[in-house]
Amino acid sequence: MSRQGTESIYLDHAATSPIRPEVWEAMAPYFSNRFGNAGSVHRFGRVARRAIDTAREQVAQLIHADPRDIIFTSGGTESDNLAIFGISGKYRRGSRARLAVSAVEHHAVLDAAKALAKHDTYEVVTARVDEAGRVDSVGIEESVDSGTILVSVMHGNNETGVIQPIETIGRLCRDRGVFFHTDAVQSIQYRPIDIAALPVDAVTVSGHKLGGPKGIGALYLRRGLPLDAQLIGGVQERGRRAGTENVPAIVGFGKACELALGESTQSARRMTALRDRLEAGLLEQIGGIWINGSGAERLPHILNAGFDGIEGETLLYSLDQEGIAVSNGSACTSGSLDPSHVLLAMGQSYQQAQCAVRFSLGYGSSETDVDRVIDRLPAIVERLRAESPLPRAG
Repeated sequence: MSRQGTESIYLDHAATSPIRPEVWEAMAPYFSNRFGNAGSVHRFGRVARRAIDTAREQVAQLIHADPRDIIFTSGGTESDNLAIFGISGKYRRGSRARLAVSAVEHHAVLDAAKALAKHDTYEVVTARVDEAGRVDSVGIEESVDSGTILVSVMHGNNETGVIQPIETIGRLCRDRGVFFHTDAVQSIQYRPIDIAALPVDAVTVSGHKLGGPKGIGALYLRRGLPLDAQLIGGVQERGRRAGTENVPAIVGFGKACELALGESTQSARRMTALRDRLEAGLLEQIGGIWINGSGAERLPHILNAGFDGIEGETLLYSLDQEGIAVSNGSACTSGSLDPSHVLLAMGQSYQQAQCAVRFSLGYGSSETDVDRVIDRLPAIVERLRAESPLPRAG
């Protein structure tokens, strides 16, 4: 549910979502009497294997893929790493290979690309974004030459919710014989991908963003596209990812995907209405704020707002004291003192980027949650601005 207690309001679903009751119910038997190793041939193993096969079908159905093309991993980070390292290692052409990524990618992509760039045999080109956070398709096109082997651009940004033109980029890559990967961790629940219609070769998805458990994800890999396995020592996942399968998590992931597939249209409409209600209320009640990514199409559950004169981290802690859980960006970089690389790439100053807070809605979020935030936030902002050493714009 949205609440952690009577007065608590959870608006950090982009970081992680609570496990849905249906998901927990599906997982529970595999922690107890259905404990078998899916690699065993006896009946305990066969029960586990059938559960994995069912879950693989459920994940595949969410993106209209063939189950044989789904590789289970430990989550979005591993899936992104597997795509970047696995494809690049297998398809390096000649003495030097080029990768192209956008400036607003998740660090699981950016840092993987940087790791490759430390070797003389790889070159990484970073495509710019405009002030709304949209990837410059022309920049991507200019980055694709005869030595380019892989382009990676996320579907929907995890900080701003901005949706990228992956169909256009995918067609460009397909026409030029370049592999295309997209991180769809944030978008898949509300903007399902149709692999059959989309020119994409690899897609990252994760369980805990859509009501499933943590520690489980998947990489879709187009049929016939080999890659260098990054975990070796076993034949699991058709030799593409070794290690004993996490059966309970895989089962829960599959169930979460099944629920998302059946509810995506309705959920997207409800999240859009809640986000727009929150956005309108904040803009009406509080001066000196701006919406990051407002000039672009955005995912329905993410609202990233900047508050002039207040550090986002300070506002985050003050909201937490009021029982309201939000984020100041990606949960994977919450321990960093640096401002968001996404907002800096959008042309914001260091100070502007430090003023941002991300509100993210999800299963269990309600109009009551939104209205309470709108009611409480103005007084918090007023107090923090009075105490803040930061200068106000204008």
